[in-house]
Formats: sequence, C-alpha cells, structure tokens
Amino acid sequence: MIQIQIPGSNDFTIENILLDFNGTIAIDGQLIEGVKDKINQHADLLAFHVITADTFGSVKNQLKDVSCTLHIIPEKNQALSKLSYLQTLEPKTTIGVGNGANDELILKEAVLGIAVLQQEGLASKTLAASDLVIQNILDLFKYFETPDRLVASLRK
Repeated sequence: MIQIQIPGSNDFTIENILLDFNGTIAIDGQLIEGVKDKINQHADLLAFHVITADTFGSVKNQLKDVSCTLHIIPEKNQALSKLSYLQTLEPKTTIGVGNGANDELILKEAVLGIAVLQQEGLASKTLAASDLVIQNILDLFKYFETPDRLVASLRK
C-alpha cells in the first residue's frame, strides 16, 4: 500500500494496480523490457493485476516470473469484463492503466486512471477517461519511487 497526497484533491491509498497487457505492458504480445523487474520490485507494497483477452496467446509465458495476478477475459464484452474485475478489487484503492478502447471504463472508474501512449497507440475514448497520460509504462513505476511527480501533474 502507498499513500499519495495531492493538494487541492483527495488523498489516495493505493493497494492495487490493474494493468492491461497488450499496448500497455507489452508490445505485440511481448513484455516490455524492464516491466518484469519493476513489478517485482514494487510487489511488496502493491498488488499487481494484469487483465487481457490475450490476443497473441503469449501472456502466460510472458508473465511466468512476474509477481502479479493474471486474469484472462473472453473476447466478447471486454470493457465490461475488465470493469467487473476492477470492482472485485475495490476501485477506490486501485490505479487502472491501459491504452485500448476496452480500457476506457477501468480508467474512468479507478481512483486514478492512467493512459499509456506507446507504439500500439491510445484510443481517444480511453484518453478522455484518464486522469493522466504517460508516454512509457516505465514512467508509472517512477511515480511509486518519487510520488511528488504525481503531485506536480494532478494538483489543483
């Protein structure tokens, strides 16, 4: 668990990080270099959850040594499946991170929605639902290491 204090806004107690797989922590089904180490480094403070329809069929192999919970969803109704999973985690203590149209609802409903703009792009609906946009998934972990970066972006 980490505490984040944002002046002019609510304070956050973060227990969970809900991550989309493809386009967010992986490109074309391959885990982005450095993500495994960063998740494992922060897994003692935060519970990491990866949710995906596993488009490339590679997620189990890619996450085999990563300290996270994997949840594979069906091809149909992906946005609602992701939202349903978020609700089991408690949205008020969960950061949602994604890039696809099927991530819009989790970014909107999580206490903090972070959109990632990388090689696979970012759906405009998901961008509009986010609280913050980052250009590389590794930037997410820097917020846990230097929480004042969030303050600079989110204070009112």
